[in-house]
Amino acid sequence: MGGSVNWQTVMVWLSSLMLLATLPASTNYKLNSYGFGNGGTSNSASTNYRVNGLAGEQAGSGSSTNYKVGAGENYLKQANVPIVAISNPSNWYDKLQLVLDPQNNPSDATFLVEISTDGFTTTDYVQDDFTVGTTLVSTDYMTYSELGGATGVTLRGLTPSTVYSVKAAALRGSFTESQFGPVATASTVNTQLSFAIGVNPTYAITSPPYQVSMGNLLAGSVVTASNNIWLTLSTNADNGVFIFGGGQYGGLNSASTGHLISSTSVDLSTQSEGFGEQDSSVTQTSGGPLYAVAPYNVSGTNVGEDFVDLDEVFGANSPITTGIGEISLLAKSSTMTPASSDYSETLTEVAAGQF
Repeated sequence: MGGSVNWQTVMVWLSSLMLLATLPASTNYKLNSYGFGNGGTSNSASTNYRVNGLAGEQAGSGSSTNYKVGAGENYLKQANVPIVAISNPSNWYDKLQLVLDPQNNPSDATFLVEISTDGFTTTDYVQDDFTVGTTLVSTDYMTYSELGGATGVTLRGLTPSTVYSVKAAALRGSFTESQFGPVATASTVNTQLSFAIGVNPTYAITSPPYQVSMGNLLAGSVVTASNNIWLTLSTNADNGVFIFGGGQYGGLNSASTGHLISSTSVDLSTQSEGFGEQDSSVTQTSGGPLYAVAPYNVSGTNVGEDFVDLDEVFGANSPITTGIGEISLLAKSSTMTPASSDYSETLTEVAAGQF
């Protein structure tokens, strides 16, 4: 009697174990899991075939040190992760060049570029006018074409001497936005303007005092100073630079005689006496170009007036490297000009960048 009870107990326990091991099946199919999202497998193999990747719909994602692959239908619908590059090709203080690699996304895909100056602790967005804004709106998602294609676009309104980081994501329909791609960085520089003066027959930057001798002014003859004034400048100012010049007296003044050989914009060969300047030449290494400004862009015996107030003598409408402007001084005296050795003028030259 006791042995019979024990046998029935064992049989019940074995029967329970078989129920737990049984999975839903039919003649042709078998369900390997009751779970949802966990029926897939990674790197599956059989005698004749191998799947080097993800088969089915796995939970989570496969990853390594450098790469990550998601799982499931939503992942497969996601846009490809884009790559973005940023650089400062022209010594900019308020701009950077942005170029996007769409990574084979279709032409109607749109891209969002995030930008930050603190490693994305705080984040701004590249807007559709290529400035930077704190608010994300739908127009911040731009196509590859709108982002300049292979040439890219120039980001504007940035802060001088600042490191900027960027990264991009892609979108090609509802619920398809990709993860953000790798981060790229570049820096703006400080605003820059350098200006130097030289006094010499040929181009040279010299040390003060800057003195130009007119020599002896022979009555009735137009005399050109043996030394010229050379103005050298470089700037990364977006809108270029002006060089202004002016004199203390508005001509050659003799304190001992009280006589002024006045300056006017004129052909000195037609005047009894006079004094003035010529912008003799302009050149630059790059950028600009530097140009001479009327009435100083003359030659021969023509001169521009030596104004008491500052007047523009050279200019450039864009950043320039080693722009050089040459100024020649010309004078003429008459038989009525009082003789004296103290005729002089003090000239001032000022460079102003348009940042």
